Formats: sequence, C-alpha cells, structure tokens
Amino acid sequence: MVKLANEEQSQVKRATRAAYGATLAELANEGLPVVAVDADLTGSTTTKKLADAGFADRLFNCGIAEQNMVDVAAGLAATGHIAYTGSFGTGRAYDQIRNTVCYSNLDVKIAPTHAGISVGPDGGSHQMLEDVSLMRGLPNMRVLVPADYAAARAAIRLAAETPGPVYVRMGRASVPAVYADGVELELGRAYVLREGSDATIVACGVEVEQALKAAQMLAAEGVEVEVIDAFSVKPLDEDTVLASVGKTGRAVVAEEHSVYGGLGSAVAETLARSNPAPVEFVGMRDQFGKSGEFEELLDYFDLGSRAIVEAVKKVMAR
Repeated sequence: MVKLANEEQSQVKRATRAAYGATLAELANEGLPVVAVDADLTGSTTTKKLADAGFADRLFNCGIAEQNMVDVAAGLAATGHIAYTGSFGTGRAYDQIRNTVCYSNLDVKIAPTHAGISVGPDGGSHQMLEDVSLMRGLPNMRVLVPADYAAARAAIRLAAETPGPVYVRMGRASVPAVYADGVELELGRAYVLREGSDATIVACGVEVEQALKAAQMLAAEGVEVEVIDAFSVKPLDEDTVLASVGKTGRAVVAEEHSVYGGLGSAVAETLARSNPAPVEFVGMRDQFGKSGEFEELLDYFDLGSRAIVEAVKKVMAR
C-alpha cells in the first residue's frame, strides 16, 4: 500500500500544476533529455522553473499557437528529446495530438495545467471537461490523473520513463495532500486508499480527496466504503476495480469531468465485460462549466463529498 499523507501534511494545499516545472527541472538535472514547449504561459504552467534551474535552452515558447506548440514538441521528440507540452486542457490542438503525436507514437507528454472546473473564474470556455474522453480514445495514448501535488510529481516522472504519448491532467486549484511526499506510482495501477465492504468509490484527480471525505461522513452513519484512486485512467487497473466491486457489490465513480467517456465509462466498460454491478456516477452531466471559485463550483455542480455520499446511498438502495 502506498504511503498516505499524515494529518499535518494533509493541511498543506498545493496545486497539481505546481509540480510540473519543478519536476522537469529535477529530471533535467538527472540527465534526462527533457524539454518543455509552452504557449506563452510559462509562469502559469510553471515551466519557467525549468529555465530558472539553468535549462533556458530547453524551454521553447511558441506564443499563443497551441497547434504549432504540439507540432514543435513532436519535432523535438523526433530528434531524441522527451518533450512535454501543455496549456489549458486539450481541444484546440486535438488534430495535432492525434495525427502528429499518437499516429507516429512519439515521445510527447501532453501535460495541461489548467483542466476541469478547478480553472475557476476563467469560466466555462476554459474549463475543459471532455479531455479524458478525447485522450482515452486515442491509440498509443496513456492517461494519468493525479490527485495531489505528490501524485502529479510522480505522474510527470512516470511519463518520462514511459516511451510514447502520455497525458497528465493537472489543475490550477490548490488541493490538500492525499499522498506523502515522494510517493511513487505506477502506470496501470489503481490504489486502495481506504478499505470497506458496503460500496466501492472509484475516483481520480481532485475527486479522490472528496471521496475520502465522503467515506468519513458515511462511516459516521455506519456505512463502510472502499476508496480507490484510479490514478491511471488508461490503462485502467481492472483487476483492482473488479476485486473491490466483487467484494462490495456496487460502485460509485467520481471525476471532475463529463460522465461521458471518462473514468466512469472506463469502469462501467470493465464491469460490463466481467462483473455487472450497479454503478452511480458523480461528474459533469452534459453541461459546460461556469465562472466561480473552485470550492463553490464543486457544490454547484454536485461534485463534492456530499454528492458522493448521496450517490453511495442511491446505489445501495438499488
């Protein structure tokens, strides 16, 4: 079992995006041929930290031209570099990701630092909520959705170790620590963070902490739920999901993403093939986001711990 943050560590909030530039600098210092390609947001994406660490020649700013940014990253990967690139969540550069990066199976890591409703005040036009679905559908692409700073750091390092395209979904909002600093996570692995017998909650990203909160609330009512962090959405750790739902008999999937095509779909597909069971979904329901603070939007769109509690009660009543 991976080491979780203690109570003191969990009080410290850091955005997952904050791990990006700092980890790239670490990888460069370790001798890996990493480069970063940005779209005029080096401060917000934190890739500036790579230049600040003495690797200014490895940071390429393409201006506000995201399609070109992905193609430049692809070119750098074709010359032997491990190319990281990202901005706001994918969509604008989807064709380049599909046809230039994935079709050629290049060593490009798509690492958006602004995805989901955690983008907050920038509003619905900037809150990408369909990206996991888009990336899951691409051949050769792997998809990682870290829950906190430590997991994001692990995801960025794991991407460097994994040949070919990897999507690492990060966010702007500061979130509590789930894992202890220095945690090491694996591609294709899900992690049981809390054991239970009455229902399984499978979550990813910022919803992992909300799922753990929901588990505490339910425990006060005598309901014991198992909480799984599906850090690796693709490939999904089907064995861990199936073993848990085989024990509890039901599942709730929680994600800061559309209920169509993302983690919920991946879990439902797995259960449909191997062990059909009742499932409820906590996520964005065929709608765009809107401007507001992250915590406000969690409640507004029924993505917080209370919504997860209600989904567990609903699935248990079926």
